[in-house]
Amino acid sequence: MHGSNNNIQRVFQEAFSAADIAQALPSFDGAASGEEVRAIMEERSWDVAGVRTGGFVTGFVELSALGSGPCADCARPLDDSLVVADTLPLAPLVLRLKEQPRLFVRSLGQIGGGVSRFDMQRPAGRMWLFGVVTLIETRFSRMIADRCGNDAWQAFVSAGRLQKTQELLAERRRRDQQVSLLDCLQFSDKIQIIAENEQLRSLTRFTSRRQVKEVGKQLEMLRNNLAHSQDIISGDWDTIVVLAEQLDSVLDGPRAAAEGAS
Repeated sequence: MHGSNNNIQRVFQEAFSAADIAQALPSFDGAASGEEVRAIMEERSWDVAGVRTGGFVTGFVELSALGSGPCADCARPLDDSLVVADTLPLAPLVLRLKEQPRLFVRSLGQIGGGVSRFDMQRPAGRMWLFGVVTLIETRFSRMIADRCGNDAWQAFVSAGRLQKTQELLAERRRRDQQVSLLDCLQFSDKIQIIAENEQLRSLTRFTSRRQVKEVGKQLEMLRNNLAHSQDIISGDWDTIVVLAEQLDSVLDGPRAAAEGAS
């Protein structure tokens, strides 16, 4: 089990990096006319481009800043606060993007890509986020199964939701699926159980029912938006940042606290 947990940690901490969501950065020689550069950027819907000096990207220019002279005159320098390595894992990358909405990616010693918050919506970013949320839901299920045996969790679910769960169980068993009633709970049901059960809640970092329900609602919204290929930046960015900040505790899970309470 210990080795399995290490494998899970390695997947979420190392498997995806800035290189997996970065996009190639177009660039222009610093002597190029700002008007010509603007025309190309507008035609191709680029809002930022690199500026080369001696063949290497040393700065960048935004479309809105271009004038009529050489584009180098409008360039901004690429200082360390704006540059990340292509090997930077996604969790620390999200934390960097929390401070800077756009970053530039260095590979093999040269700036060749750019990454923004919206690039977290690319397939690798979505896969990583969906995996983290799924891991949290799996941990919730394990907590409920371990601490609420014999379906004792039913006391924390409304009659209407319990009926829906029983109907789903009947349908899944009709299809010869080997599942339990707990397996048929929705994410929101599991959140409700943990919020209302003080023993379960004590195994989390949450201190109140309200906090569990608020965070749970945010996680469920992010999960649903990921599952249906909806925008996850406009409404879910704060949740994504929290997941990145709390990744280590998510990966460790409630096991230590549960063992201490045994």
